[in-house]
This record gives sequence, structure tokens and C-alpha cells, in this order.
Amino acid sequence: MLTVQRYFLKKIDRLKSRKAIDIMFTKGKSFSNFPFRVLWIDVENEHGLKAGFSASTKNFKKATDRNKIKRLMREAYRLQKSDLDVQLSLTKKAINIFFIYTGKDVPTYDFIFEKMGFVLKRIIKLTDEKFQ
Repeated sequence: MLTVQRYFLKKIDRLKSRKAIDIMFTKGKSFSNFPFRVLWIDVENEHGLKAGFSASTKNFKKATDRNKIKRLMREAYRLQKSDLDVQLSLTKKAINIFFIYTGKDVPTYDFIFEKMGFVLKRIIKLTDEKFQ
């Protein structure tokens, strides 16, 4: 019988704390990989991997557009985060990640999925270098 891997993005996996987000913006590390700006920070005594998502009100006046972009980013992240999660569990480290969409127009799912894969691979490299 085949076992099917299920992918989740539970409430505990989401970065919701305003305090944690503020700390990330002040002390965290960041990089840009179009169409994302990614902030991340190492944390202690917390769940292994937490993520937050944002789209700019400046670029997207309609809330429906911002919500669609965040929904696409969450879905692409949910399906591709397993490699990063495995690496963090092996090294017994925890990080918080915040994704900001910096593009000017509403993207397609395929575009977001591809770019999220590149960003997650870069985060894996950065965390691997940091913890070695």
C-alpha cells in the first residue's frame, strides 16, 4: 500500500505575533529574489518553522487582489516547505520567515510556485551555511 504524504500549514506554523514580526524587521536577515523580499531570523525555544505572508497596499489597492496573492503564496509554500522543515529538524534549529510580494501585478499560480521554490532553496542554503 502506498503512503501519501500530506502537506499542512497549521495555525502553529504561521507567524502571527506582532512582536516577533517587529523583531524580524529590526534584527533579521533579508534578501530579495523577484517577486519576493524575504526576511528570516533564527529563534530559540520555539516551533521549528513559522512563516508570514504579505502583499503591499501601495501596489494593490483592492483587498481581493492582496488576499489572492497571499493565498497563492501560502499554497506554494505549503507544498514546498518539506525540505526546509526536514533540514531544520535534523539540525534542531528554528527560524521565522516572512515573505513580502514586491511585484506590480497579480501573478499566476505557476509563476508563484516556481519562484517560491527558488526562494526556499536559497533559504536552505543560507541556513545550512549558518548552522555548519
